Amino acid sequence: MTGKHTNRRGFLAGSAAAAAVTVVPRHVLGGVGNTPPSEKLNIAGIGIGGMGGSNLRQLESENIVALCDVDHAYAAPVFKRYPKAKVYTDYRKMLDKQKDFDAVMIATPDHTHAVISMAAMRRSKHVYCQKPLTHDVYESRMLAKAAKEEGVVTQMGIQGHSGEGGRLICEWIADGAIGEVTEVDAWCSLSYYPFGHAGWSSKWSRRPKETPAVPATLDWDLWLGPAPERPYHPAYHPAVWRCWWDFGCGMMGDRGAHTLDPVFWALKLGHPTSVEATSLDLNPETHPVASIVTYRFGARGDLPPVKLTWYDGLRPPRPEELEDGRRMGHSEGGSLFKGTKGKLIAGVYGEGPRLIPESAMKAYKTPAKTIPRVKGSHEQDWVRACKRGGRAGADFEYSGPLTEMCLLGNVARRVDARIEWDAANMKVTNLPEANKYVRTQYREGWSL
Repeated sequence: MTGKHTNRRGFLAGSAAAAAVTVVPRHVLGGVGNTPPSEKLNIAGIGIGGMGGSNLRQLESENIVALCDVDHAYAAPVFKRYPKAKVYTDYRKMLDKQKDFDAVMIATPDHTHAVISMAAMRRSKHVYCQKPLTHDVYESRMLAKAAKEEGVVTQMGIQGHSGEGGRLICEWIADGAIGEVTEVDAWCSLSYYPFGHAGWSSKWSRRPKETPAVPATLDWDLWLGPAPERPYHPAYHPAVWRCWWDFGCGMMGDRGAHTLDPVFWALKLGHPTSVEATSLDLNPETHPVASIVTYRFGARGDLPPVKLTWYDGLRPPRPEELEDGRRMGHSEGGSLFKGTKGKLIAGVYGEGPRLIPESAMKAYKTPAKTIPRVKGSHEQDWVRACKRGGRAGADFEYSGPLTEMCLLGNVARRVDARIEWDAANMKVTNLPEANKYVRTQYREGWSL
């Protein structure tokens, strides 16, 4: 092992150890709304009809004391599961009226993540927010800043970050298993066409003209939140909102937040210098049917520059090292790390990493495990940090920049061009018109 590889492994282990240090913040020292480590957290759920219900089931070791959803029919099974919890429609009223909870789980549509997370943190609540953390780049930067200011424990819902695969990727790359990584292909072969996926479907490829009545159980104005006003339509809610620019972050934020996580983590990527996109069926209403997004990152310490290519609704070329008959990553996506001494392939969440060809994997002596492992679920990693102090693995200090990277891909997709990125000033420098997608405008009455 060379000195360079030793330094990388030492840095990785040191960073992980620092993150695991127990430092009890003021919010877990006891008193109303401040839970000492020996007690259960009191948790409120906001946006519980879909993925939020699954998150809450992973949090049932704690007290679920409040539930909030703008659609009481959609959320009815979750309300029934926790009959002791107080029920709300407006998260703002819940935050103002109910004082007995310590932490908030947020699983609303993407476009409301930031305003709800910010409101909770400003009230000293710990926050678990589903991925992607925010709907635009500016929001990600502001949430990361606020989490640090408030001293609360945060976690973005990328469950793979608490798994084994991402840790193995980090350790093997730090060990020099494939040499210096200079290029990565990552992909999600799913598409929103016809607009919706994973069993969802919709006949609307552009904004529908019909204006059906709003269901009596839905507060449509609250569902819209900071997004531009438009009439209700089932083309948006429930479930199919991800494909619409005004509400969702597309596959770039949906699967990108998962698949690019171990890439961002292992290579310590930070901010790109440029992002270039080419898309199929680019339009102002819905995310493209397919895209290729290319990121460029400069050198980071002793790590070389990296080219990262994201394939959305597509697959990259099959590597020649992958034997015939072997699947390329997961059936729905994966990542391929290209180093100066070999290649590594993994699934959607970084699971099942292998050197390719298989002969290289069999010959490789895997290094010692230097990154602390998570016991239990991703949600429980957050609970432990709330109770004991310290940081959760995908806190906003980490997931904010990761989300920024993903959403810069969306900025490039909106203009279908290459953008040069000034990270310090949060500006696109070569195409000023692209900056309107870096920080989108909220409708009147809403602010971060």
